[in-house]
Amino acid sequence: MLTRTSVPLSLAVRSRSVLAAASVLWTGAALLTAAPGADDWPQFLGPQRNGVSDGPGLAKAWPKEGPPVIWRRDVGEGFSGPAVSDERLILFHRLSDQAVVECLEARSGKVVWKAGHPTDYRDDFGFDPGPRATPTVADGRVFTFGAEGRLSCWKFETGESLWTVDTAKELGAGKGWFGRACSPLVEGNLVLLILGGREGAGVVAFDVANGSVRWKATEDEASYASPITIDIQGRRTVLALTREALVGLLPADGSVLFRYPWRPAMRASVSAATPVVIGDRVFLSASYGAGAVLLRLESGGPKLIWSAEDALSNHYATSVHHRGFLYGWHGRQEQGCDLRCVELETGKVKWSESGLKAGTVTLVGDELLVLTEQGELIRCPASPEGFRPTARVQGFPAGVRAYPALSKGLLFARSKSRLMALDVSKEP
Repeated sequence: MLTRTSVPLSLAVRSRSVLAAASVLWTGAALLTAAPGADDWPQFLGPQRNGVSDGPGLAKAWPKEGPPVIWRRDVGEGFSGPAVSDERLILFHRLSDQAVVECLEARSGKVVWKAGHPTDYRDDFGFDPGPRATPTVADGRVFTFGAEGRLSCWKFETGESLWTVDTAKELGAGKGWFGRACSPLVEGNLVLLILGGREGAGVVAFDVANGSVRWKATEDEASYASPITIDIQGRRTVLALTREALVGLLPADGSVLFRYPWRPAMRASVSAATPVVIGDRVFLSASYGAGAVLLRLESGGPKLIWSAEDALSNHYATSVHHRGFLYGWHGRQEQGCDLRCVELETGKVKWSESGLKAGTVTLVGDELLVLTEQGELIRCPASPEGFRPTARVQGFPAGVRAYPALSKGLLFARSKSRLMALDVSKEP
């Protein structure tokens, strides 16, 4: 059943001036908050859910020692990336047997509030037992999805728990190979997850107000990708890459508009990169022999433009697109990945850089911001002419798997043990 709790683990005491500056006004049942800034990073992969920053560009040059560190702090377990909205950062991590949600002042790292819920997740392969999904901030609420399968909604201002759904118990959300990992997507008054549950709960929409199930669709198992919404010929559409296929759904009622079967052939595999949409085209990529495809989204369903097994096989990190070229990681993380540039229209590899192992890539203006698992921060032009880094610094401890967030010139990223804020836009 749907459960509700009202008391967070703890609430940090703030001054009256801070409370006044960030007040929440109630009018009847309507929650009125300031609209998130254009330079916020309120969800997985950023404001447009495509790994692209809409904010200020990077500084022309960084100091030799790297971008200034604004603050740092220790964190618990997990691969969940930070989300930033309205000058606050949401951190989701595991401390002991608690999945902990913390709200921090983005500029100082000071705790505003702290909440959480119990978690009993244990990884079958002995990997990190913390949350995988990045929180989503929308309409005065924070949505988190734990590795154990608990979807929770918190009040953004105070951390008050508004509702919780145990998707494993109530909907049969499968554990998969490495726990539940879908980052929540808010679309209108719905919060969407690729669940892989029983009785048609492959993709599920919950009501943002109370967590009730609004619709369920498909019998597919869950992938490790997250859903996105786009407009296809004027019609709002949810794109969900399940373990079996790319599925297009109407957000209003979950009606299936199309289904394009696509997945790695081997059973012991995951598809983790989120679809990349460029106009009327969508790029899918996965390792384990799947490779990549570029599709054109037409009224009758997706049409194949090209398919290649050895062009750009994303293991877990989603590629970014810039001016007709894709930039991303090719190959299995444990075997060592290459960073590649691939021509969008043809799938032709323009350049490939080995030795970086694995990581994430974010587009900032005309530059790539690459953060490797070893903690190296690299910037280079997003150009098909070659990998030509202009700066390389050891910015973070090793063990960086979570996606970073970039907001108002600050880069927020975490390793296995530490969260840091770096000023990447400040001139030396």
